[in-house]
Amino acid sequence: FFTSILMSLVLALLGMAFYTLMERKFLGYFHLRKGPNKVGLMGLPQPFADAIKLFVKEQAKPTPSNQMPFLFAPTMGLILALMMWVIYPHSHQSFFLQFSVLYFLCVSSMNVYTTFLAGWSSNSKYALLGALRGVAQTISYEVSMSLIMLSALIMLTTMDFTKMSYMSWIALMFMPLATVWFITNLAETNRTPFDFAEGESELVSGFNVEYSSGLFALIFMAEYANILVMSLFTSVIFFSTLLPLMSDIILLLETMALATLFVWVRATYPRMR
Repeated sequence: FFTSILMSLVLALLGMAFYTLMERKFLGYFHLRKGPNKVGLMGLPQPFADAIKLFVKEQAKPTPSNQMPFLFAPTMGLILALMMWVIYPHSHQSFFLQFSVLYFLCVSSMNVYTTFLAGWSSNSKYALLGALRGVAQTISYEVSMSLIMLSALIMLTTMDFTKMSYMSWIALMFMPLATVWFITNLAETNRTPFDFAEGESELVSGFNVEYSSGLFALIFMAEYANILVMSLFTSVIFFSTLLPLMSDIILLLETMALATLFVWVRATYPRMR
């Protein structure tokens, strides 16, 4: 039981590392350039080089900041992101699986506190403005996310992700709902075109403006882990596979396709004002 959860978390962190590389590569090709290709073979070890660089650097703590919440917020963000991976539908049933949708909604709603703590504890007006924007946006879109999830649950008649992954007959009916859900996910994860919390032209870098080195890395690790987990749950709830024997492979491919769509949207759309 614990081994399977530990494997899920390790693979989630690995997937998140290579997802950052994939995003940089894709954005490079969208801009008609190569992307990272100097480190090792085709730039594959780039995420590990970045991680070593960031975690070895000194963490600058701004003098006016509130030290404890300032250090705690990024760690809390990553813990919450990894907590969502606990309900990944693997072979050993974990404790929360029966009401996994409820657990998912509870944990994802806690992300608001991470953003607010990070912005408020920095004692910087830009960070606070970014945090307030991010919190307002996340709370607003949580309502639509819950309602869309409720619409799907009425049809699926279960809160268990494991059972959902076998209800293939319902997938085609969910296409319009899945489109609205994906747009809501973009807003929930603060991605383009909804990245109001990180408006570079207005707020420098948003709620994370005072963070550097390891804590900065933790914030972005949490963001990318959230994107992957949202992609996974979208494929489980809305795109259940039609071939139960190949369900794991198809689930993986669907998750990768949805995660790529996040990058595609970022490369295509400008940020809303």
